[in-house]
Amino acid sequence: MAIGMSELKKGLKIEIDGIPYRITEYQHVKPGKGAAFVRAKIKSFLDGKVIEKTFHAGDKCEEPNLQEKSMQFLYHDGENFQFMDTDTYEQIALTEDQVGDVEKWMIDGMTVQILFHNDKAISVDVPQVVELKIIETAPNFKGDTSSGGKKPATLESGAVVQIPFHVLEGEVIRVNTETGEYVEKVK
Repeated sequence: MAIGMSELKKGLKIEIDGIPYRITEYQHVKPGKGAAFVRAKIKSFLDGKVIEKTFHAGDKCEEPNLQEKSMQFLYHDGENFQFMDTDTYEQIALTEDQVGDVEKWMIDGMTVQILFHNDKAISVDVPQVVELKIIETAPNFKGDTSSGGKKPATLESGAVVQIPFHVLEGEVIRVNTETGEYVEKVK
């Protein structure tokens, strides 16, 4: 289905020259002279690059053939990340480039969303909030909690986040994967 200039909006997924993109910024421009146009920043699902594109009246782009599938992260073999479809037990491997920054939030056995374009896996999404165990952090000292400060903590996935002083090594915390910030301690 073709998408016209008037239907473009932030977050919309489009396909240009066989490459799927997501519109990250969108601005409708109506100059005093000439026809209106749309200036947009679009991010490629394949390599994560952001480009600026101008759409004029009459320009059409296609809706990409994208499917999302829940899959289980199995392990990282040094080169690729291995995932398994929990319904069919079919396994796929994705490169570090395809996985991207979400690698630091993944642990073995975690369920993630894999995005497929024309039946080819292209990217991975983790839940917005994940629960991870703290494997290393500085011990508490008397009086630390009153300052409201933070200390670094290494999580079981390898990510390092800033946590409040009262949270200890071995505890499980919730972390926002979009901002990389501590949310709360799991009871």
